[in-house]
Amino acid sequence: MNLSVIDRLQEMKQAVEDYMKKILEGDESNLYAAMRYAVLSEGKRFRPLLLICTGESLGARREILLPFACAIEFIHNYSLIHDDLPSMDNDDWRRGQPSCHRAFGEDVALLAGDGLLTLAFEIMASAPVPENLASRKLEAISEVSRLSGPKGMIAGQFMDIKLAPSDLNEEKIVELIEKKTGALIVASVKVGALIGGASREIIHLLEEFGRRLGLAFQIRDDILDSVPKNEIKLPRPNFVHLVGLEQARNWLRRLVFEAIGLLEKANLLTEEIKYLSLRLLDVV
Repeated sequence: MNLSVIDRLQEMKQAVEDYMKKILEGDESNLYAAMRYAVLSEGKRFRPLLLICTGESLGARREILLPFACAIEFIHNYSLIHDDLPSMDNDDWRRGQPSCHRAFGEDVALLAGDGLLTLAFEIMASAPVPENLASRKLEAISEVSRLSGPKGMIAGQFMDIKLAPSDLNEEKIVELIEKKTGALIVASVKVGALIGGASREIIHLLEEFGRRLGLAFQIRDDILDSVPKNEIKLPRPNFVHLVGLEQARNWLRRLVFEAIGLLEKANLLTEEIKYLSLRLLDVV
């Protein structure tokens, strides 16, 4: 039976969910309860899906890709737990439920985030790969470290909380987005390419695809967040507030179609990757 692209992605998402549940089950401590609470709440799973789609498009088997996909999702969720803390964005809600620190307290939430981050690297380090991919596995772990660390995602988060509105310009906010949001999306694509055995040329092309998609992803979120809300929060850099709503929509369209075009020219665009990319345009 031929499944639709939506069915195939749903099947892929379920495989990710099942793998993460398996890793996090069996420990009834409050720490693991907080980790499960944060990770297993409903999420889009955009990053792990992108990693698996990229790897499978290059011929990698899903069971080899799943540990890396789940590790990326653990890192993403650790960043959300910490991002919601009172010392950061001070958000009380995440995915329609109280944020982790509201449900378990700041101390447990902080440690739950730390636990997910370190567990992610344990998962990748112990992931079984064919002998010919051993060096690629080490490179994948190194890339995830670099892109999620103080020169990547963490650097972007630092910019997000420390940049004054008067310091913002188009170049600065693009740099912030590329680090805070884009870096982990680039990591997802790059790890899929590495484990998929892609050539250096293809890896570079996919990195450029991921960079554009990461920018588009955050601009879409900023468009959604630009609607005024009732709560009063400290101002955070927002692409829409800097360039205006119409210009932000133009950027979003351009970036998504540039990303798709890169893969089309190289005959690397699958139905799944195209669908994930075009879904970012649902706000325009």
